[in-house]
Amino acid sequence: MHRPTTKQMWAIAALILIVALAASPRLLRPVPTTPDAPFSDFLLDVQHDRVAALVVLANGLEVTRRSGDRALVAVPAGYIAGNPALVADLAKKGVRIDVSGRTPSTAVDYLWLLLTAAFVGSFGFAIYRVGTGRALVPNTGGRRADLGSISVTFDDVAGVEEAKEEVREVVDFLRTPGRFGTVGGRIPKGILLVGPPGMGKTLLARSIAGEAKVPFLYSSGSDFVEMYAGIGASRIRRLFKDARRHPACIIFIDEVDAVGRSRGGNSLTHEEREQTLNQLLVEMDGFAPNQGIVVIAATNRADILDGALLRPGRFDRQVVVGAPDVNGREQILKVHARKLALAPDIDLRATARGTPGFSGADLANLLNEAALLATRADRSAVTAADLDGARDKVMMGVERRSLSMSDHERRACAYHEAGHAVVAVALPHADPLHKVTIIPRGRALGLTMQLPERDRHVHSREFLEAQIAVLMGGRAAEEIFLGQATSGAANDIERATEMARRMVCEFGMSPMGPLAFRTTGDNTRGAGLSEATAQAVDNEIHKLVMSGDEIARKILTTRRAGVENLANALLAEESVDGDTVRDLLAAPRA
Repeated sequence: MHRPTTKQMWAIAALILIVALAASPRLLRPVPTTPDAPFSDFLLDVQHDRVAALVVLANGLEVTRRSGDRALVAVPAGYIAGNPALVADLAKKGVRIDVSGRTPSTAVDYLWLLLTAAFVGSFGFAIYRVGTGRALVPNTGGRRADLGSISVTFDDVAGVEEAKEEVREVVDFLRTPGRFGTVGGRIPKGILLVGPPGMGKTLLARSIAGEAKVPFLYSSGSDFVEMYAGIGASRIRRLFKDARRHPACIIFIDEVDAVGRSRGGNSLTHEEREQTLNQLLVEMDGFAPNQGIVVIAATNRADILDGALLRPGRFDRQVVVGAPDVNGREQILKVHARKLALAPDIDLRATARGTPGFSGADLANLLNEAALLATRADRSAVTAADLDGARDKVMMGVERRSLSMSDHERRACAYHEAGHAVVAVALPHADPLHKVTIIPRGRALGLTMQLPERDRHVHSREFLEAQIAVLMGGRAAEEIFLGQATSGAANDIERATEMARRMVCEFGMSPMGPLAFRTTGDNTRGAGLSEATAQAVDNEIHKLVMSGDEIARKILTTRRAGVENLANALLAEESVDGDTVRDLLAAPRA
């Protein structure tokens, strides 16, 4: 965007001043130089024919004597209009009489002129500052945490024990720097907290502020990004200048990717952000001393950060704050449950096992939803039923009982979900069945929920093939028991196809071998496959999906009675848990 030059801005300011002066006749009135005279002198001058000219003003007279002297005379209100004989007598004597609307200038007029000029000058100067990129914007880059108001400590952070140990070392150094200096080591200059949203990065930083007992300056990456040139860099300088006033200090920058995004590319629209990033790089590891200053930043997009920001000497450590395991989830639930009234039958360990993949924020939301359910039911404590209901709500969505479904749609939905459930129970490598429902939740008309017995970090071929078969079980049940398929299997087909594609193209789980095949949807330069290879990939994906469909059909055909019983139970009760499903099928899980 083109910015006006300095000369252009001064010209604009001068033009504004001229227009303002021209628009104010009060300010352009000439300043009178005649002295004041008493009214009695004016009467004597008239009597002795010493008046040569007279100008009638709004609240006085401007008298010009025959000697050439001029004087201002204040007259009583209405005096001239009430004495027409005086005007006639002056006219007979040859006195020139004029009438003017001007009023004599006073000290108020001079003050008005001064204030107007000051206002116009300030306005023009502000325009000049904006046009040259030095806008009058607050030059603060960070806020100091009130340590007395931060009650979060390491005891309030659970599920990320390794990350706590990494940052605890920094806190210990800031408290007792001599402990590390005896060996010759130095504290890391920067620690980058990396992890998906909701894993507790900001909470961990707050606990550092509560534990460190040193000044804690915190800011957000977006605080340094402005449309005016130089503002972001100046805020970085101010932030580190404030930090250097203390022997030891912690600077926390949340969402650092807003300012630390990798430089380069063809776009020229991010010059201000790159200047801000350059200033941050210099402040973290430049000529200015930074002893005792530790920079802690948090991001969930470490892959887009600039390489110069991640090198040793700036962010020396990258602390991964990932999803907690079952033990971590149990500890997180215990921390958040301190503020809740729990019934004696609550088993937080069982809840932790049933919430794989949940983040700390998800678990906090789970307990809060359970507390709301207990409140709506007028219970004085949260029960196990409230936790189960809250988990279903978080994982499957809110029940939409107001949605009207025809009998045909309900029957199709019941057989569809029964098909998923029966295949899930029959396959030993599939996750255990938890609940089946035909109550609409979220965007789905029905749901089959499976819960793994333990956290999964890698997936075997048998597990993935079982998942494809479970997904295809719904559509297969519709065709076997209703004689036609519906559009309700669209999402199942999409998920099964994507799973098969990843097995072939990423996991090497096909006869094509352990090769990574990049498809045109990867948006990678030169990612396209040859026509023959692409056809082979499509064939393998087709085989995997159709194999899962065939497995599902065999299971459903063999257990027709069980599917019928489950579908009828769903039509009658709308929701059936996993144990009831296994009882209906009379086939316990292998």
